[in-house]
Amino acid sequence: MARRHGKTKEYESSRYVKDIKSADVWSVFKIIADFVQGFDELGDLGPSVTIFGSARLDENHPYYTQAMTLANMLGEKGYNVITGGGPGIMEAANRGAYEVETVESIGLNIELATEQQPNPYITKGQSFDYFFSRKVMLVKYSMAYVIFPGGFGTLDEMFEALTLIQTRKVWGVRLFVVGTEFYAPLLQFIEDKMLAEGMIDDKDVQLINLTDDLDFVVREIEKSLISQIHTMEKEGLTDTKYYKALTSHVDETHSYAGQGSS
Repeated sequence: MARRHGKTKEYESSRYVKDIKSADVWSVFKIIADFVQGFDELGDLGPSVTIFGSARLDENHPYYTQAMTLANMLGEKGYNVITGGGPGIMEAANRGAYEVETVESIGLNIELATEQQPNPYITKGQSFDYFFSRKVMLVKYSMAYVIFPGGFGTLDEMFEALTLIQTRKVWGVRLFVVGTEFYAPLLQFIEDKMLAEGMIDDKDVQLINLTDDLDFVVREIEKSLISQIHTMEKEGLTDTKYYKALTSHVDETHSYAGQGSS
């Protein structure tokens, strides 16, 4: 913080310094508030898909068009779409879902000094102070994750999602990576280095569905939905809100004509 000509200039680091100086207990309350609001806003969602990707692409970019198209396809199938709520790929996905009036277009925004302003295609939204609480909400209420090209933040979200699936902290969730040309070198590195040196297994690599086929993504998500319902039936979870939301969705879309587990 500096004064010049009677005015106070606030540097980008000022908020971070304030957080360090503030009592830890108040930071805990802010973290709790993030989670409580997220649980309250999103707890009753039906089937939803989270789409990740760069905040820096405009509407003329092919990846923007793809993300918008996929979100619209998912919306037409009755899936809510969740994003980080900002511009770029996030805006494209919210925009595609926004065009379908029967689903929610959800934006979970993060307060940043640059880039991140909420896009105008959100029907249900929340702003977070902390990345970690926001990431919990981005993955907790979603049955599939779709990763479009992006930067550090997108890769962070992709590998965290993969870790959750690999360690079975989430179950029945599929991960799709859209952008074969963009991501092929990364997948090659994973196979040539991480797999070859025994740091992951073949089954871990198979968690990544690399594709440019949007129809494939939608079909596989539909299959995953039915699989989740069968698993919940076998585990005796038919009284849960989530099970009822899933079966209500498939009944409405005629995807699951009351089939029970065998």
